[in-house]
Formats: sequence, C-alpha cells, structure tokens
Amino acid sequence: MGRILIVDDTMFMRTLLKNILFSGGHEIVGEAADGTEAVAKYQDLKPDLVTMDVVMPKMNGIEALKEIKKMDPNAKVVMCTAVGQEQMVKLAIKSGARGYVVKPFQAPKVLDEVKNVLAS
Repeated sequence: MGRILIVDDTMFMRTLLKNILFSGGHEIVGEAADGTEAVAKYQDLKPDLVTMDVVMPKMNGIEALKEIKKMDPNAKVVMCTAVGQEQMVKLAIKSGARGYVVKPFQAPKVLDEVKNVLAS
C-alpha cells in the first residue's frame, strides 16, 4: 500500500479521499490545500503518490504537478477533476500525471486508479 499526499482546496474533498484511501489500506502522510503547499509538502514528505485537484487557488494542480515533476521526474500523481474538464485532464497527462479520477468520487474507481498507478 502507498504513502499518499492528498491535495484539494476543500476540506470536504480531502476528508472524503482520506476515508476512501484509508479504507483501501493506504497511509495518508499529509494534506495540502493549494498547489504551493503541495510542492512544499511533496519535498518534505516524499510520498509514493499524490492525489491532486486541478482547480485550486495560488497555484493550480497542473502548475503544482509540473513543479513536482521538476523535483522528482518519477513522481506519481493522480489528478482529481470535475466532469467536463477533459481538456485539463489531457494537459495534466501531457504534463506528467499518471492517471486521473473524476468527481464525485466513487471509492472502487479511486482505489483501482491508485493501485494501478502505484504498480506502474
């Protein structure tokens, strides 16, 4: 199971993801509420995987993804996106994201995506 950093600007979504991932046996090593905080925490915590919201204040998820990939080209990041943000998902994959999940989250899909990315 993985050591995971959860990044989302809403506490509700972070808690929801935390519960889903914890139920799947993963360890939550940290949380961040924006991209700037995510980059700093990635550096400190060195998680196995990051779940990254796309739309956030200060630094969005795509920008944070690019910064994390500069630090660690092997970083495993799963983007979290709302329905209708397909263009953002394509940009995220081009920028180095290994996968994505769509809100509203469905636990089996989140756990499958995380498992697949961790195994890659």
